[in-house]
Amino acid sequence: MDPNAIVLISVFAIIGFAVLMGILSRFRKCPSDKILVIYGKVKADKSGQARSAKCIHGGASFIMPIFQAYQYMDLTPISITVDLRSALSKQNIRVDVPCRFMVGISTEPGVMQNAAERLLGLRLNEIQDLAKDIILGQLRLVIATMEIEEINTDRDKFLLAVSNNVEIELKKIGLRLINVNVTDISDESGYIEALGKEAAAKAINDAKKSVAEKDRDGEIGQAEALRDQRIQVASADAVAVQGENSAKIEIARSDSNRREREAEALKLAVAAEAVQAAKAKEEAYAAQRIAETARAELERATQQADVIVKAEIQKNQLEIDAEAQAEVVRRHAKGDADAIFAKLDAQARGSKEILVKQAEGIRELIAAAGGDADNAVKLLIADKLEELTRIQVEAIKNIKIDKVTVWDSGTAGKDGKTSTSDFLSGLMKSVPPLGDVFRQAGMDLPKFLGETAIDNEQSF
Repeated sequence: MDPNAIVLISVFAIIGFAVLMGILSRFRKCPSDKILVIYGKVKADKSGQARSAKCIHGGASFIMPIFQAYQYMDLTPISITVDLRSALSKQNIRVDVPCRFMVGISTEPGVMQNAAERLLGLRLNEIQDLAKDIILGQLRLVIATMEIEEINTDRDKFLLAVSNNVEIELKKIGLRLINVNVTDISDESGYIEALGKEAAAKAINDAKKSVAEKDRDGEIGQAEALRDQRIQVASADAVAVQGENSAKIEIARSDSNRREREAEALKLAVAAEAVQAAKAKEEAYAAQRIAETARAELERATQQADVIVKAEIQKNQLEIDAEAQAEVVRRHAKGDADAIFAKLDAQARGSKEILVKQAEGIRELIAAAGGDADNAVKLLIADKLEELTRIQVEAIKNIKIDKVTVWDSGTAGKDGKTSTSDFLSGLMKSVPPLGDVFRQAGMDLPKFLGETAIDNEQSF
């Protein structure tokens, strides 16, 4: 390849690269804390109105060489101390209002255009001085339309008025108001200080009133003592004034006619003061009556809470205890009744079973005796005969006769028996006969036993 062509291509490449770098170097990005102001040949806005500069916040733009230039405006807040002295208020009282304002360049489209036209190229202290002059004028204007009480007590209203007036004027040069802080307000005459003392006294009185309402018992006593003190002092003053006035009247009576009218006027004043003193006493007595009524209501409520409530609680407790004891007694009685019922029921069932079994045994015995009841009874008696005989013998078994002496003449009586035989026969008859035992039980002794028993008795 021709060396001259290579050189030419290299030169064009270098020139093209330089042109490209120059174009790229004219492309500017705007940081978030700055405003990019492009001035020179600038296009009109959307409405067709010509602009002296183009403002960009948070974007980027190409700066045309030769035709356009650019600068940055800082959005950092600017602190301005405004020490306003001797500002005339609505009451013609001069006040000192030291304030601190925080301002900054606005990012609103229209206001930002004003900043580009009026603040571009100014140093920080120059911007501060310009804003300070505007703030001082508007601050004096706001103070002139307000009374000192409004400025001192209603700070929100004052700050709102200052913000509205100052911000309108600051927007004209491209600034916006960020914050207003009033450090202190004072006046040469001491009016604000007097208002502060009045407010402090009112706050103290309100606090005392609140404490008195919370600690009613203690504070009522204190209020009564203070009231008595005031009444006694007023009474003493009234007595003293009355004495002085009486003395002056006596002196006036001895003076000429010129002093007489003065004495009459003085007497009327004393009468008026006496009326006022009487009204004060009447109000004091009414207040004392209200306080005593409140104290009586409090004591009544306290007694009700201490006595009636406790009595009701004790009554309810006694009723609960009595109900619990009654429930315990009822449950014990029910348990005892259930136990007795179960016991008697078991005994009845046992007796029933015994009787049923005895009846079944007797039924079988009668059946074994061929259906004859007498034979069945004979079988029962024959089965128990040994035991019956043993019982009859046991009746005289343990009779101990150490000695028997019988005086017998040997002669027989009408029935042919001697005294000795009568004695032995009576001794045997002392044993209950078996027939009598059966008859007492409502039964008849079988014939074979009855006949044998009768024969035996006759044999004796």
